[in-house]
Amino acid sequence: MGQVYAYLGHNDGTLDDSAMELINAAKAISDAPATAIVTGSGIDAVADAAAAIFPEVIKIDNDALAYPNAEVVRKALVNNLPADAIVLFAHSTFSMDCAPGLSIKLGGAFVSDIVGIDAVEGDTLKVVRQEFGGEVSTHVDVDMSAGAVVAVRPGIFAPDETKAAGGNVTAADAGDVAVNRTFIEIVEPEAGDVDITKADVLISIGRGIEDEDNLEIATDLKEALGKAAEVSCSRPIVDAKWLEGSRQVGTSGCTVKPKVYLACGISGSFQHMGGIKGGVVVAINKNENAPIFQVADYGIVEDILDFLPELTEKIEEL
Repeated sequence: MGQVYAYLGHNDGTLDDSAMELINAAKAISDAPATAIVTGSGIDAVADAAAAIFPEVIKIDNDALAYPNAEVVRKALVNNLPADAIVLFAHSTFSMDCAPGLSIKLGGAFVSDIVGIDAVEGDTLKVVRQEFGGEVSTHVDVDMSAGAVVAVRPGIFAPDETKAAGGNVTAADAGDVAVNRTFIEIVEPEAGDVDITKADVLISIGRGIEDEDNLEIATDLKEALGKAAEVSCSRPIVDAKWLEGSRQVGTSGCTVKPKVYLACGISGSFQHMGGIKGGVVVAINKNENAPIFQVADYGIVEDILDFLPELTEKIEEL
C-alpha cells in the first residue's frame, strides 16, 4: 500500500472543517501517518494550521494556484505525488472536478462520495457508497495496489479536534501547471433579507414540506423559538421559488454553524450537508432510511407536517 495523502481545502486563509475529518479517514485506511497537501498562493498560515492536524504537510505555493482551479491543482498534484499514492479529498464540487482526472493521471483507482470504510484487507479498501438518493447502500472493493483517489463525504468521520500534531511543513514546487482554463472572477450572490449564518437555531425545510402553504408550520416554530431562530431550506425549496436563495444551506448556498440545526424533511445529500459545519443536527424525516440519519446527532422518524405543529405547541406551553 502506498502513502496516504489528504488534500485540504481552504477559504480566506482558513482550513475547511473537513481537514479534521480527513485525518481520521486516513487513520481508517493506514496505521502510517498521513501527509496533508495544501495548494494556493500565500498559504503559510494555512500550511501551519494543517501542521497542527497532520504530522507532515506539503505546501505548494504558486500564484497560478491562488484560485482552486481543478485543472491547475491536478497538474500540481501529479507533479508531486508518487504513482502509488492514496489521495483523500472531501467530496465537493471541487473534488468532482479534480479527483477523477487525478486518478487517471496517477494510474490508480477512483471512488467518489464514500460514506464509510468497512475494512482494509491487503491492498483492498472496502468502502460504502449510497445510491438512488440514499435508498440503497453499496459495498465497493477498491484495488489500491496501484494507488487510489478517494472522495469522502463531509460529516461522515468524526473530526479530530486535538490539533496537537506539531507537524513539519515542506515547500514543494508546483512545476509546469500551464492550462487552457482561465479563472475570471468570483461572483458573490446577492444579499437576502436575512443572514442565516448568524442564527443560533435553524429550522431547515426540505421536500418533506410538500407544499408552499405548509411553510407556515416552520415560521410558527420560528416564532415560538424567538429571535435566535431562523427558517432555512435545501435547494429544492429555492428551485420551487418558495423561499429566497439567501436561505439555502449547502455547497451552492450558505455555509452555516448554528448551535442547533433542525433538518425537517431533508434527505441529506452531500451538497446540503456540505453547508453544515457544526452544531447539533436533529433530523426529522418520515423515511427511516434517509441518509441524513447517518450524520445526525438525533433522529426522529416522523412526518414533519404532524411533528412540527406539535413541537411548536409544546414550546409555547413552556
